[in-house]
Amino acid sequence: PQPGPAPGSPAGRAVGDGSPGGSGRRVFSPAGEFREFSRRQLRDMERLFRQYDAGKDGFIDLMELKLMMEKLGAPQTHLGLKNMIKEVDEDLDSKLSFREFLLIFRKAAAGELQEDSGLHALARLSEIDVSTEGVKGAKNFFEAKAQAINEASRFEEEIKAEQEEKKKQAEELKQRKAAFKELQSTFTQ
Repeated sequence: PQPGPAPGSPAGRAVGDGSPGGSGRRVFSPAGEFREFSRRQLRDMERLFRQYDAGKDGFIDLMELKLMMEKLGAPQTHLGLKNMIKEVDEDLDSKLSFREFLLIFRKAAAGELQEDSGLHALARLSEIDVSTEGVKGAKNFFEAKAQAINEASRFEEEIKAEQEEKKKQAEELKQRKAAFKELQSTFTQ
C-alpha cells in the first residue's frame, strides 16, 4: 500500500475544492488517474505547481499563471493566459487546480496541444519530460493490455526501489552508530 498524499498538498484535496478534506467529494489521486506518468514525474509536477501557487490555496490563478509563464521565459498576453486556463478548466472557476494542471501535461504528451499555444509552451519549458513515459491509448488492443500490465508493475517496482533505498539508508545509519559506539568505548575505558 502506498502512502496517501500529504495533508494540505494539492493531491490530497477533494476534486474541485480548495480546502483539505472537501465536502464529501471523492479525493483526487494523481497516481490513480494519471497512470501514464511515473511517481517521480507526478512529484515533479506537484513541486512545480506548489512553486507557482503563491497564494497557497491549491489553485493557480491568472496572476500566478502570468508569473509562471514569465519565469519560464514565455510571457503571455492577458487574453492568452485566460485561454490557457479555459482550455483545461473543467470546473469553470477560472483557475487551475492540481488536477487541471496535470491535464496540461496529459494533453501535451498526447499531442493534443497546438504548438503555438501557451499550454504547449508551459509543458515544454517546465522541464518535466512527459514524452519519456509515453501515453495511454495504445494503437491496438494488445498494446493497450501490455501497457496496462507494465504500468502496474512499474509502480510496484518504483515503490519497492524506494523501500529498498530506505532500508539501505537505515542499515548504513545503524552501522555508523555501532562503529561510533565502538570507537567511543575505546576512549571511555
